[in-house]
Amino acid sequence: MLQSLPSGSCVRLAQNNRSTCYFIFLILGYTLYLIFGAVIFSSVELPYEDLLRQDLQTIKRQFLQENECLSEERLDFFLEKALEASNYGVSVLNNASVNWNWDFASALFFASTVLSTTGYGHTVPLSDGGKAFCIIYSVIGIPFTLLFLTAVVQRIMVFSTRRPVQYIHRRWGLSKSLVGMVHATVLALVTVSFFFLIPAMAFTILEDEWNFLESFYFCFISLSTIGLGDYVPGEGSNQRFRDLYKVGITVYLLTGLVAMLVVLETFCELQQLKELRKMFYLRKERPEDRLNILEHDHLSFSSVSEQAATLREERTEPYIKGQVLGTPVGDDPNIS
Repeated sequence: MLQSLPSGSCVRLAQNNRSTCYFIFLILGYTLYLIFGAVIFSSVELPYEDLLRQDLQTIKRQFLQENECLSEERLDFFLEKALEASNYGVSVLNNASVNWNWDFASALFFASTVLSTTGYGHTVPLSDGGKAFCIIYSVIGIPFTLLFLTAVVQRIMVFSTRRPVQYIHRRWGLSKSLVGMVHATVLALVTVSFFFLIPAMAFTILEDEWNFLESFYFCFISLSTIGLGDYVPGEGSNQRFRDLYKVGITVYLLTGLVAMLVVLETFCELQQLKELRKMFYLRKERPEDRLNILEHDHLSFSSVSEQAATLREERTEPYIKGQVLGTPVGDDPNIS
């Protein structure tokens, strides 16, 4: 009876459990990756933070010793106000007073960082009206930006990925998965060159205090929409053509974001990554699969009932006309 039961349900259960196990391993792996990053960042950056704190305390003590008429409370109050203004993008330094944070070019740059969810944090609304408008503007603008980027990326994908892969696949008869992998790799290298390496070299020239690593770091942090805000271009006091520079950076950020999405979408369409994603997804139950399960269950129950009826018949067959088949007649004591 057990052998007659269908194995489809057991196989499906095993597949679902395997996907659940993969998903649990994925959660554990991601948690370990977070812990690994925290340990590395803490071990690398904590000594620099401690050294910076010691330097600031030393400078503060020297300043108070040289200016005995100034109390430590008054100095702390001044520093607190200066840091609060700096958090809002307003500096107390003389060389930074020539740059305004809310002229049209800077406001356009701020709007692009809000809608792209980059959010450097170097400039924030000062007034209550500006904060309220920023909320409403973001609620409407962020989904609008997602719609805009989706439509743009979908159209670019046709010409940058799908048609070239189909053409090479049909023209040379190569494997579509192989062509897709090579094409995705070449597209990623081109994107890195035109939106990371070349802009990093440009920022190294345009920004006096940035080296190549810091410029490349800004490009990556910006185009990945992390937006830490520790490096923001166009904030120097001697920046020439600042308004045009800000507009150009805005165009670069939006164009680079589109390019990054095109590369990510290209890799997501690879058959290898599709198979990898299926390992962690719950399998959808199709209507025909459900019908098959019902049919298998019906067959299993019918086979069980048929076997039970057969057993009953076998039990009743030996009794014919009051005699038990298989028992020798001569052994019956009632027969002489």
